[in-house]
Amino acid sequence: MPHQIDPEFAALPLTAIADAALQRAQELGVEHADVRLERIRTADLALHDARLETSHDDDERGLAVRVVHDGTWGFAGGLILTPAEAVRLVDRAVEVAAVSKPVTGERIELAPEPGHGEQTWISSYDVDPFSVSEHDRIELLADWSNRVLGAEIIRHVDATLKQVRETKFYADLSGTRTTQQRVRMQCQITGLWVDDATGRFETMRTIAPPVGRGWEFLTDERYDWSTELATLPEYLLEKSKAPSVEPGTYDLVVDPSNMWLTIHESIGHATELDRALGYEANYAGTSFATPDQLGSLHYGSPLMHVTGDRQVEHGLASIGFDDEGVQAQTWDLIKDGLLVGYQLDRRTAALRGIERSNGCAFADSPLHVPIQRMANVSLQPVEDGPSTEDLIGGVEDGLYVVGDKSWSIDMQRYNFQFTGQRFFRIRNGVLVGQVRDAAYQATTTDFWRSMSVVGGPQTYVLGGAFNCGKGQPGQVAAVSHGCPVALFNGVRILNATQEAAQ
Repeated sequence: MPHQIDPEFAALPLTAIADAALQRAQELGVEHADVRLERIRTADLALHDARLETSHDDDERGLAVRVVHDGTWGFAGGLILTPAEAVRLVDRAVEVAAVSKPVTGERIELAPEPGHGEQTWISSYDVDPFSVSEHDRIELLADWSNRVLGAEIIRHVDATLKQVRETKFYADLSGTRTTQQRVRMQCQITGLWVDDATGRFETMRTIAPPVGRGWEFLTDERYDWSTELATLPEYLLEKSKAPSVEPGTYDLVVDPSNMWLTIHESIGHATELDRALGYEANYAGTSFATPDQLGSLHYGSPLMHVTGDRQVEHGLASIGFDDEGVQAQTWDLIKDGLLVGYQLDRRTAALRGIERSNGCAFADSPLHVPIQRMANVSLQPVEDGPSTEDLIGGVEDGLYVVGDKSWSIDMQRYNFQFTGQRFFRIRNGVLVGQVRDAAYQATTTDFWRSMSVVGGPQTYVLGGAFNCGKGQPGQVAAVSHGCPVALFNGVRILNATQEAAQ
C-alpha cells in the first residue's frame, strides 16, 4: 500500500503560505521566487557492548523564501509557518538582495525550467522507521551486538542506527508545486580486537550500505545481516593474525563496498560544475576536470561509463523534483572513458549556456539556501561482465579490497589514497588470506585508466553515505553510488603503518 505524506505536515496551510509569499514577491517585482516548507525528522541510536549510550530524536520544521531581485540573490528563513510570516520573509529576502547587490560581481540568471503543476512524490519504502518504537530499535541493536560479543576474539562492540524522514513542500512563480517525502536508514556494527600483551588493536565494521529504504531493510531478506554478523568476528580474527602488506605494485580488485567512496571523491565531487568553474573552492577545493576538457578528457578506460542519477529506486539522492523545481533526471557524466557531462543547478547551467539544469539543487534545512549537490553518481556494470569469483580467478598476483575506511584526496580531486576494512591477497586466482596496513594510491586519471575488467550486473551494489559535506555555512547531504566489482592493473600499494612512521 503506498505511503501517505506525513499527516502533521499535510495539515499545515501549505497553499495559503505559498500563495501569500509568491503574491508578495510579484508585488515587489522579483525575477524569480520560490518557497520551501520542510519537516525533517532524524533519530540516532548508539550502543556500546549492547548497552544504550545515546538516543537522539530531532524534529526540525521551517519555512524558506528565495528570490532573484534586480539580478541578485536574496534569501530568508524562519520557524513560524504562517502566511503572514511568509510575507515578512519575502520582504526580508528582497532586502538581503538589495544589500548584496553592490558587492556582487555578476547578474544572476537561471536556466529555464517549465512549470510542473501540482506533484506528489514519495520514496520507495515499506515500513516508516518512525513507526517503530525506540524500545524495539534498541532491542534489535542489542541482540546484534550480543551476537558479535559472543565471539571470544571480540573485546567490544559498537552499534549505531541513523534514520531520517524528510518531508518538503515547494512552490515557485512558474506554477510548480511539489510535495515530497524521503526515508533513509543506516546501521553499522563495529567489533574491536585488542592484544593485551602489545596493545595492538584492530577493528572490523559491517559493510551494509546506507539505503533509501525503511525499517524493512533491517528485518527482512533484503540484506543478509545474519551472515555478516556471524562472519565479522572471523574476518577480524584473520586480520589480527595477518602479515603486514609488502608495498609495491599490484593488480587490485575493488569490491563495491569500497569503490563507492572512490567514486564519490574522485568522480562525484570532481564533476560538480560549481567546483569545476571555481565557484566552490573553500570546502574541499575545486576540480581538475575543467569545462575546457569536456568531450576530450580521457577520465578512464573505454570500459568506464558513469551516470548522474536522481531517479534510481532507493537512492539516497533520489527525488521527484529538486529544490529549484527541476524534475529528476538521469544523464551521462563519463562515457567510453571520456568526460561528457557535469552535475548542475539552474545557476551553473546558465553560466555555461546549458539549456536546462539536471536537478542537483538541494538544501539540508529550511534555514539554508539551496546549493548544487551531488546526484547518485554510479559506475555502470558491463552487461556480460564476470562475477566477483570469476574476476578474482583471473588475477595471478593481486589484492582484493572490501569495505571503506580512511581516505585522503587533494583539493582538485586528483591525488588520492584509500584504505579498506579488509585486504585479501590473491595468488593464482585464489584468495590466500588477509594482509594488514594496506592503502592504494594513485591519481584519478591513472587509476580509472587502469581499469581493465568491469563486473556484471550481478555484482552491482548501491553504496553511499549520509554525510557528504559542502558549502559555507556547511551543509550535509545523503548520496548513493552504485558500482560493480572491477579490476585495476598496476596500482601502487602502500604500507600505511610504514608510511606514517617515516
